Amino acid sequence: MQQQVSQFLEFVTAEKRFSKNTRAAYQNDLSQFREFIEPKMNGGGWPGVNRGLLSEYVLSMRDRDYAPTTVARKIAAIKSFFGFLSDEGVVKEDPTEDLASPKVGRPLPKYIGFPEIELLMAQPTKKGATPEALRDRALLQLVYATGMRVSELVSLDVTSLNMEGALVRCMGKGGKERIIPMHSQAVDAVRAYLEMGRPTLVRGSTERALFVNQRGQRLTRQGFWLILKQYAKDAGVKSKITPHILRHSFATHMLRNGAPLRNVQELLGHANISTTQVYTHLTSDHLREQYEKAHPRAV
Repeated sequence: MQQQVSQFLEFVTAEKRFSKNTRAAYQNDLSQFREFIEPKMNGGGWPGVNRGLLSEYVLSMRDRDYAPTTVARKIAAIKSFFGFLSDEGVVKEDPTEDLASPKVGRPLPKYIGFPEIELLMAQPTKKGATPEALRDRALLQLVYATGMRVSELVSLDVTSLNMEGALVRCMGKGGKERIIPMHSQAVDAVRAYLEMGRPTLVRGSTERALFVNQRGQRLTRQGFWLILKQYAKDAGVKSKITPHILRHSFATHMLRNGAPLRNVQELLGHANISTTQVYTHLTSDHLREQYEKAHPRAV
């Protein structure tokens, strides 16, 4: 039985171009399955595997408290393996054809409330009008105003801005460009940084980056994360805050305030609206909370 497993692993490596990590995962999953099934086969080999034995194996994984994602991955490996055995003529019928995988729900994105956003935004102003404080205020205002990914934010150049039109141009995944409007507070913060903060930080260099560090070089993702982490600590915000949580917060707050789903999809740069729809679950929860607070019979 191990011989067929080895042949399958060679096949997925040579023909399917699976990575070393994927091959290792398949090898581990199939070895575990073989060790479970082999003692029950009485030398019958893979053609003797039936739906009952498969169900028994799936139940054994559940008894061991495997996460649904793990069970789903292992079932996928077994189904691929039996598809290979069927194509090779080792088995006449594929016993995994109707074998169902557990449903793996997409986790809801985490976000923070608007009061926490306000606390966060207020922190750079407390540090006065230093170049770093002006930069940080512009950073926070811009990322929450646009919902940009942190990689998009730190990739901005000065030429990405249209200050008169209150617009910013960013390059998203797959090199897709999108134009995002900025609200007035973000425009004011960015303008103050451009006029009074950035010139001091770049020290007359020809750096194109919009946001730079203390050495006048383009700010990195890690640099922004550290800045955000410190301001969250200063604000006393107990909720975990990351650059991506700010993006989730932007989307959630926009939808709760009536923005059409298609518009939010365009602002976020999602290729498929199904990716954006996950935020509607959050807004539905909010609607339920408000309904139960307001309706006289919702007790």
